[in-house]
Amino acid sequence: MGDQYEVSEVGAGTLTIPSLRWEELPEGPVVVLLDQTRLPVEEVELVCTDVPALVEAICSLAVRGAPLLGIAGAYGVALAAARGFDVEEAVEALAQARPTAVNLGYGVRRAANAYRVAVADGAGAPEAAAAALVEARAVHAEDIAASARMAEHGMALLGELLPGGGHRILTHCNTGALVSGGEGTALAVALAAHRAGELRRLWVDETRPLLQGARLTAYEAARAGMAYTVLSDGAAGSLFAGGEVDAVLIGADRIAADGSVANKVGSYPLAVLAQYHHVPFVVVAPTSTVDLETEEGADIEVEQRPGQEVTEFSLPAAQGAGAVPGAGVPVAPLGAQAYNPAFDVTPPELVTAIVTEAGVVSPVTRDRLAEVCSTSRWSKSRSGNGMMAE
Repeated sequence: MGDQYEVSEVGAGTLTIPSLRWEELPEGPVVVLLDQTRLPVEEVELVCTDVPALVEAICSLAVRGAPLLGIAGAYGVALAAARGFDVEEAVEALAQARPTAVNLGYGVRRAANAYRVAVADGAGAPEAAAAALVEARAVHAEDIAASARMAEHGMALLGELLPGGGHRILTHCNTGALVSGGEGTALAVALAAHRAGELRRLWVDETRPLLQGARLTAYEAARAGMAYTVLSDGAAGSLFAGGEVDAVLIGADRIAADGSVANKVGSYPLAVLAQYHHVPFVVVAPTSTVDLETEEGADIEVEQRPGQEVTEFSLPAAQGAGAVPGAGVPVAPLGAQAYNPAFDVTPPELVTAIVTEAGVVSPVTRDRLAEVCSTSRWSKSRSGNGMMAE
């Protein structure tokens, strides 16, 4: 079961609570998450003592973001093993929780394979559980290191594309420390630019329908002291037309072998706008997000979210007497049909570059993407889609 307890209210400064951590309690190990559905109103931690609670947290977006889902999946397997639950059942439940996010299955496989190898070698249940936990911690540590390297490569690329600094960067959804063991993907690059005094303005799409930009990216930007402005998704075109955007930086939930990028719905229209206005459109994602077994963008399974996310307006944490957190306020007629894909797919010809921890892919082609992945510390998995550590 998952238990919630309030830790602190939002204030000034940097992110004070890690997005995810493993904790050993007297009654057994737990996975502790910063509940992102409650931000920015309050910082509340969600304590998961079993895999069903973690799966629910993943499905409800209490924990989200491609790299962090990989970490969560790995720790979920370790949690099941440590608490004596059916590991294979946990693997199946975790891997299917968010079908588009390839990192989730990647993290699950890493920890599950470590557990299976230990069992095959004759290890007892405690030793096999310990092996799964070691692998989960390795996934976590690798993501922290990858985040730092992506920020370095991204900064170097911005220097080439936009010499002189003073960058005005537009971003979509949330790609900072809330989605990573480190400082994130695309937002980590913007943060590096801010620290170097080269970020003039961060344009933050509110990101409908769940407002990950307005609620989460703005929250992180404010914490870091970045100059930022929130805008409705439909207002982005006017920014481009006015010459107010120097580059677009987004993350990714899955990148196909041909370089097609699945990211939060609304990313593809930004890529079209960017190309028309001759603005660089840059994707920042670790190589673990690259799925070389998915040949092209049309093969990516796009998660469909509940229609009520569109027909109702839900506050992350309702305030006031008698208010229910997450309660929806209808904004469409009763019975209205809703189209609510979680992601859209941007074709590679609209992507200026893909920044990974192993280097930058530009132009984005099948061969160049495969080359960067082959020179990283990841290799093609034989156990399913995605990339695996050697």
